[in-house]
Amino acid sequence: MAKPRDKQPVIHTKKHIARLERERQQTRLIIAAAILIVVAVVGLLGYGYLDQNYLQYRRAVAKVGNVTITVGEWQARVRLYRSQMINQLSMYQQYSQLLGMDLSSQIQQITSQLNDPTTLGQTVLDQLINEELIRQEAAKRGITASQQEVDDAIQASYQYFPNGSPTPTITPTSVTFPTLSPETLALVTITPTPTIELTATVTPTLAPTATATLNPSITPTETVPPTATVPPTSTGTPGPTATITPTSTPLPTSTPYTYQAFQDQYNQGVQSLEKLGLTADQVRQLYTVNVLRQKLFDIITADVPRSQDEVWARHILVADEKTANDIRQQLLNGADFATLAAKYSTDTATKDKGGDLGWFAKGVMVPEFEQVAFSLKVGEISQPVKTQFGYHIIQVLAHETVPLDASAYSQAQQTAFNDWLTGLRKTYNVQTFDIWKNIVPTDPAIPTAAQ
Repeated sequence: MAKPRDKQPVIHTKKHIARLERERQQTRLIIAAAILIVVAVVGLLGYGYLDQNYLQYRRAVAKVGNVTITVGEWQARVRLYRSQMINQLSMYQQYSQLLGMDLSSQIQQITSQLNDPTTLGQTVLDQLINEELIRQEAAKRGITASQQEVDDAIQASYQYFPNGSPTPTITPTSVTFPTLSPETLALVTITPTPTIELTATVTPTLAPTATATLNPSITPTETVPPTATVPPTSTGTPGPTATITPTSTPLPTSTPYTYQAFQDQYNQGVQSLEKLGLTADQVRQLYTVNVLRQKLFDIITADVPRSQDEVWARHILVADEKTANDIRQQLLNGADFATLAAKYSTDTATKDKGGDLGWFAKGVMVPEFEQVAFSLKVGEISQPVKTQFGYHIIQVLAHETVPLDASAYSQAQQTAFNDWLTGLRKTYNVQTFDIWKNIVPTDPAIPTAAQ
C-alpha cells in the first residue's frame, strides 16, 4: 500500500525556494505598510487633537515688538468683551421696560456689534495691542505698578475701601467766554438769556423702613426729634418744667463690608472669568495695565490746552454752483442771510435757524468746509465751497479762543492720548495676522430674551 503523499519528503528546487522568499518579502512589506498607515492615522488624530486643544491657542494673532499676542489670549478677551456687552444690553432693556426710557438706538447698536464677529474681534485685538504698547512704553520710561497699587485698584473696583470711602473733591472751574466783538454784534442780534429765579423747596426726609438695604459704604445717621416740653399742671404749686426726651427708634444697621467679604466677591469674579478662558494671573494683569495706563495718561495729557480755537459760522447749502454764486451775489448786495437760508438752503437742520451752525472747533466739519471757515474774516462771505453735501456759502460770525468746560477738556485729553497710542504703533513695529478672522468666538450667546 502506498504511503500518504503528505508524508513524503518535499524536494525544494531553487525555483520553489525563490518563490517562497518573494512571498515572505511581500508579506513583510504589506505588514510594514499597514503599520505605517496605522501610525500615520493615529499621528494625524493626535496632531489634530493637539492642534485643536493646544497648538492653535499658541499661534500669533499679533506681535508688538518681540511680544506675541496669542489666539488663546485674544479669544478669552473676546468672550469677556461679549459678556460685558450682553450685560450692558440686558441693563438697557431693563431700563427701557421698567422706566420707559427710549434706549432703542443703544440696544440696536450693541446687538449689531454682537452679531458682527469681524468688527468685534478687531476691537478686542486693538485693545490687546494698546495694552501691550502701554506695558512696553511704561517699562521704557521706568514706570511701574506696585503690588499695593494693583491691590488698591482691585479693591476700588469692588467698592471696598478699608480706610473709608474716598470723598471726591470737586474744584469748580470758572469758564468765562470771550466778549463778542463789535463785528459780530453788527451781524447778529443776541437775545439775552432770561434770568431764572430759583424757589427754595423743602425736601421731606423719609425715615428708612426696617427692610431698607444700605450701601456698605454708607453709615446711616440717626435723626432725633426735638425734645418735648410738658407744661405744669393747673393744680398744686408750680414746679420746674419737666423735659421728656423721647426714645428714638433704632435705624437699620448696614452689614459691615469686611475684607473677607470683598475677597469672596473677588474670587467669585475670577472664577466667572476663568469660565471665559482667563486665568487668575491674566485678571490681575488687567488691573496692572490700568494702573500703568493712568500714569501714562497723566503724563501724556499734562499739556493739553484748556482752550481751543473755534468759529461761530452760518451757511447756506445748495445743490449746484450756479445757485450758490447767485445767492452769494444777493448777500453781497445786502440781502438778509437768514431770509435766503430759509428760502434756498437744503440743510433742513439749520435753514429755519438762519443757517446757524453754532460754535465748532477743528476736526468737526468736513475738511473742505473747515479749511475755508477758519480762514475767513468775521463777516466775510465765502466763495461757493464744494463738499460731498453740495455747495456752501459760509459766513463766519465770530472767531475766538474758547475755554473748554470739564466734559470738553476730558474729551480733548482722551483724544490726545489715543493719538499718542496710534503713533506708538509705528515705533514698536506692530504686526497683525489674519488667522483670527475665521475663529472669532460667538459665545457667550445673546440670550433669546435679549435678541
